[in-house]
Amino acid sequence: MLNKEKALKKLEKYGQEHLLRFYDEISMEEQRELLNQIEETDFSVLLNALGKEDDKDHEISPIKAMQLKEISENKDRFYRKGMDALNSGKLGAVLLAGGMGTRLGSDAPKGMFDIGKTKSVYIFQRLIENLMDVTDNLRSPVQLFVMTSEKNHRDTVSFFKQHGYFGYPQTSIHFFKQDMVPSTDDDGKVYLESPCRIATSPNGNGGWFSSLENAGLIELMDREGIEWLNVFAVDNVLQRIADPLFLGAVLDGGFYSGSKVIRKNAPDEKVGVMCLKDGHPSIVEYYELDEDMMNEKDENGDRAYNFGVILNYLFSVDELKKISGMNMPLHIVEKKIAHINDEGQYVEPKEPNGHKYEKLVLDMVEMFPNCLPFEVEREKEFAPIKNRSGVDSVDSARELLEKNGYEL
Repeated sequence: MLNKEKALKKLEKYGQEHLLRFYDEISMEEQRELLNQIEETDFSVLLNALGKEDDKDHEISPIKAMQLKEISENKDRFYRKGMDALNSGKLGAVLLAGGMGTRLGSDAPKGMFDIGKTKSVYIFQRLIENLMDVTDNLRSPVQLFVMTSEKNHRDTVSFFKQHGYFGYPQTSIHFFKQDMVPSTDDDGKVYLESPCRIATSPNGNGGWFSSLENAGLIELMDREGIEWLNVFAVDNVLQRIADPLFLGAVLDGGFYSGSKVIRKNAPDEKVGVMCLKDGHPSIVEYYELDEDMMNEKDENGDRAYNFGVILNYLFSVDELKKISGMNMPLHIVEKKIAHINDEGQYVEPKEPNGHKYEKLVLDMVEMFPNCLPFEVEREKEFAPIKNRSGVDSVDSARELLEKNGYEL
């Protein structure tokens, strides 16, 4: 573990030595806590973000997706290829579950939210049961990696244990914490949230693989012979996980990555859209689509930018290892950051006063050689829970689940 002198030397490299300004005023236990956090924090990531946002003009153009008709016509071949790979243990699944249920009116991890009406049905439960729809037909279970956060790790692990892992083999579930990134003021100086703790935030949904690496789980994946990872978000309770059709189509086409997509229900629907950026597969955020792009038509008269991503991806592990040493862009997000000032007083700002930094999974798609946009039926695979009521809410998800025959 670092001592004060070594910690100061590390901080001086990045101009962050002010983080020790209260060191001599705090208890020995608090000193250890601060030194440990300084040791674990990668301050170099800030150098990749500060003042380096991409302002280059890119050429955005439509991308062809594999649509439902083509998938149906090749269903048997895709299914066989996918099942062969699954039965060979070549796929692992990664659940991104670091978020809290704040927008749902809960202070617990989001996956613990109960969406049942006449009985308890938890978000985590629905996802595990979706996974088991496939694994119940396999020779052995898919290894599941659950990414938590500093805030919800203990509660998440305890919840799974309390509910018997929802019937999934405990030895095939591996929990790991998402890496944290320091939060800074507008000049790039890292905030302290208390005299003994640096202000940090999760490193974004694109930080899942580096977090897996830092948790030491790549060796386990190699031992298990895992060649592909299916990465998915916690909030879509209808999504199919370890889907043999999806995996088979990606393998059949010789792709290195794949993205499940849905047809947008409106030109301005708030979902990221698969596209080509400078001729390479990428994702354009909904707020980056101008009016012309929203209404542009393809040769069939359909909207050209019509396939939204649902954060359900397949990635080749070999390719992930190749890009893991590369610096992913850190996206700068203006936020209100609670902190202590130079006098040690706690400040809770009413306006944005600094930056948080996030890696985004869309940048991973862009770093891969290619990507297959794979269409799924939104009525059967897209029931996101982002709000308590209204659009993409608990209410709309319940309605869709019941339409698909689930009892709540």
